[in-house]
Amino acid sequence: MGADKAFVQLAGRPLIGHVLDRLEPQVDRVLISANGDPARFAGFGCHVVADVAPQGPLSGVLAALTVAAAQGATHLVSAPVDTPFLPGDLVPQLLLAAETSPNGLALAADATSPHPATAIWPVGLAPALAAFLAEGHAKVTRFTEAHHAAHAVFPDPRAFLNLNTPEDLVQAEVLLKGAA
Repeated sequence: MGADKAFVQLAGRPLIGHVLDRLEPQVDRVLISANGDPARFAGFGCHVVADVAPQGPLSGVLAALTVAAAQGATHLVSAPVDTPFLPGDLVPQLLLAAETSPNGLALAADATSPHPATAIWPVGLAPALAAFLAEGHAKVTRFTEAHHAAHAVFPDPRAFLNLNTPEDLVQAEVLLKGAA
């Protein structure tokens, strides 16, 4: 969209603010996975984690898993910065689904498709993820399928609406006005 997506405005607020509003009540702390100048996120009060070797979203997950483990966490929840309508019960539902996975990994899904960028990752998967990336792989679904990720199915696909175009922003504004 021609700008740092985290700071694209939706209803007068940056997208990251909407995502934080959804996640912060559900987790103990928030890490922001972002490359570039971390100072741009200073106003959000979150630790910023950069990729060690950028290879796409999984690099960010690996970096965050490493920091989360060092902070004593057992799990990490990932969500894209351009999904402002995440469910209020995202984390509890992911945790329930993770109990059915042999590796404790679970993805959010709706009735038609998984949303692999929105997931719960046990920190114990960090070595396997590091090896996967070291082999030159980077596709999220390839990793999650190989590690038998469970799916937490949510009824409203709009909860995972990714805002990638100006038209998506208009649609999101309409959804927000309808919820008000």
